[in-house]
Amino acid sequence: MSLEAATVQIHAEIIERCRRGDRDAHYQLYKLYSRSMYNIGYRIVNDKDEAEDVLQEAFISAFRSLDHYRGDATFGSWLKRIVVNKAINVLKNRRMERLPDDEKFDIREEVWEEEEFQFSVEQVKKAMEMLPDGYRSVLSLYLLEGYDHGEIAEILGISESTSKSQFNRSKKKLREILEGGKR
Repeated sequence: MSLEAATVQIHAEIIERCRRGDRDAHYQLYKLYSRSMYNIGYRIVNDKDEAEDVLQEAFISAFRSLDHYRGDATFGSWLKRIVVNKAINVLKNRRMERLPDDEKFDIREEVWEEEEFQFSVEQVKKAMEMLPDGYRSVLSLYLLEGYDHGEIAEILGISESTSKSQFNRSKKKLREILEGGKR
């Protein structure tokens, strides 16, 4: 039996116990996923307290909806989608600045050559925190969470072209912040 199969079976048993109302199983599932899900929420909302709220709301929602979890994706993927949706709701409640859906942009995608990119992970993290909500959320969803522009458009309620333009603008703005902090 592969390690992956064993992990799925362990989680399936914990999930089943959760469905039966086992509080220890709820805590086990929380311990397994809370750190990674907090990080996802934080990268989107950029605020520790709001990320904690996102995490709490996501787990409450997940536990209440466990009967809807069919197991056709990993539990982590299912939970991640809930976290992302909760985080996006936080941004929407902040009245996130968005570009109009019908606005079309012809922005060349900026390409960074490896040898010219000389910033630390910490510098990039700090620079990302300085991005406007709309830019940061698209950049995080695309680069860090692995969503494509079609999925981001659906999640954020924008067009695919708006997602692409926000992504390109966010990269440009990120570079400006990084290069401005280098001096």
